[in-house]
Amino acid sequence: MTVPMLLVGFDSDVPAAPSPPPARPNIVLVLADDLDRADLARFPQISALRRSGASFDNAIVTDSWCCPSRSTILRSQYVHSHGVKTNNPPDGGWPVFRRRGLEASTVGTWLHSAGYRTGLIGKYLNGYPGPSVPPGWDDWRVPTPRHMYAQRDFVLIENGKPCPYKKGHLDDVLTWKADAFIRSTPAGKPFFLYLAPLAPHLPAPYAPRHAGAFAGVRAPRTASFDRASSGDARWLARRPPLGRAQTARIDRVYRDRLRSTLSVDDMIGSLTRTLAATGRLNDTYLFFASDNGFHLGQHRLAPGKTTAFDEDVRVPLIVRGPGIVPGATIPSLAGTVDLAPTFADLAGAGVPSFAEGRSLVPLLRGGPPTPWRTGMLVEFFAGHVKKRPEGPDCDTRTRHGCPLPPTYAAIRTSRYTYVEYSTGERRLYDRLTDPAEMRPRTPTGVLARTMHAWLARYRSCKAESCRRADQR
Repeated sequence: MTVPMLLVGFDSDVPAAPSPPPARPNIVLVLADDLDRADLARFPQISALRRSGASFDNAIVTDSWCCPSRSTILRSQYVHSHGVKTNNPPDGGWPVFRRRGLEASTVGTWLHSAGYRTGLIGKYLNGYPGPSVPPGWDDWRVPTPRHMYAQRDFVLIENGKPCPYKKGHLDDVLTWKADAFIRSTPAGKPFFLYLAPLAPHLPAPYAPRHAGAFAGVRAPRTASFDRASSGDARWLARRPPLGRAQTARIDRVYRDRLRSTLSVDDMIGSLTRTLAATGRLNDTYLFFASDNGFHLGQHRLAPGKTTAFDEDVRVPLIVRGPGIVPGATIPSLAGTVDLAPTFADLAGAGVPSFAEGRSLVPLLRGGPPTPWRTGMLVEFFAGHVKKRPEGPDCDTRTRHGCPLPPTYAAIRTSRYTYVEYSTGERRLYDRLTDPAEMRPRTPTGVLARTMHAWLARYRSCKAESCRRADQR
């Protein structure tokens, strides 16, 4: 298939004065792949979105790994509930999501039943082979694994039909498809668009027009860069210093990730222009988030994710739309588990009893209800090692590349991160006095008993009980 040239350089800094929310607003979620929070100011369209919307300062993923996190977004369940524990079989990936019957009820089916036109364009779940289209989606444009992360010579499943693309950058094609979805939706018909670009997932391929960007920049030398703490868990404490070649690779990965993210920045600008041109901008909530963060040399770790550190679990979450104060910052704890209930609340759709997150709508309209959560659960299941990794990201390789941590569960509060590993080790980080998370301690006494009991209750919660377990 031939692909039209993507126009770039849009100015998405459109004024967004607060206005009463419409009864049935349009909803768009743009979900980046492995995007951390560190460099958002480098991207003009994302920066414009921040100025015209509200930013959550404490948005936390339930698992800093792609498929478990995306399953949470679709179902509003923590990982121990939906059971998609890793990116690959036998513990996770799309085959487990499908085998467990989870496709029968997702945010797509909820909003479709409420009368919305629904579309999923971009990455779905790791290992999705096509050509099946899950229930609830009116427009389905999803890449198969073949060359997906290379973003060239790829195949899209377009409403059940495999369509090869020999030319074009995948994220640019997804932008074109998203614009077409918006333009083809009849006037007066509300829509929900879940748009999932591949950037900046490794190997972080970038569009040719961005090849010269960010020349010579280096990965940030943060306080934890190439440093280890002797008080940390065993899997981490004894890591050797990064060598010259490893540091040079980290810098190359950093530049490539920035260049790759420029296509997402163009995507945000294109969406905003299309919404404005079709008269829908003022009736649309545009959410921008990531499925997890990413570390680059912190704690002597090679590029990757899956830890409970700030770089991996705290992600961008920006919302622009009617009734939202431009430039606002929301400090309350929020998470990807909250996205689906939020969309349902905005759309007036029903939420199944199994959902475990909270609607963020009260926060978007001025303040948290009482009581609000005081902690967020983060889980990670190491699972089984796969001989042939599904993708090029080193977090799927335990023998070569960056190691997986042991299975763990953690609670993150506004100040502390408390982690329990399957090895029996427990660590507490005070991010107020130690924002780089370099001085962990092993909790003892009343604090140890309190945190352990809270985490035990949280990691075994189901449905409504999770909205009680998230409060200490």
